[in-house]
Amino acid sequence: MGQKVNPISFRLGYIRTWDSRWFAKKDFAAFVYEDRKIRDFIKKKLYHAGISKLLIERAGDKLKVKIHTARPSIVIGKKGSEIEKLKQEIEKQIKRPVILDIHEVRKPELDAQLVAESVALQLERRVSFRRVMKKAVFTALRLALRAYG
Repeated sequence: MGQKVNPISFRLGYIRTWDSRWFAKKDFAAFVYEDRKIRDFIKKKLYHAGISKLLIERAGDKLKVKIHTARPSIVIGKKGSEIEKLKQEIEKQIKRPVILDIHEVRKPELDAQLVAESVALQLERRVSFRRVMKKAVFTALRLALRAYG
């Protein structure tokens, strides 16, 4: 049996960057746990918004969370009300100031995370797996050829 390498760590620094950007000497374990807690909370709360990626940056006592989503209007809400509620809930959990940035994913059909969640959601609704997979691959290829070819 060969040695297994995590595909994310294999690509770090070359193709993609870290999902959390901070440095700590003392509180490393606490920060990792806090990051996991934030990620789980946001993914659970905003599952229907199509969260593609969460980037967490720390500078001093401030915490900056960048949310890449397919549907930013669901995350932001009317006049920013939903984003303020989300910010307050996160601050209450971790007890430090949080800055939220929302970024739109322009083509969600080309984002691997969003395609996988879409396939999983359809399989949960008991749609035929062959039809789901064919449709996902077809739309991704069609859009990729249109965008890059």
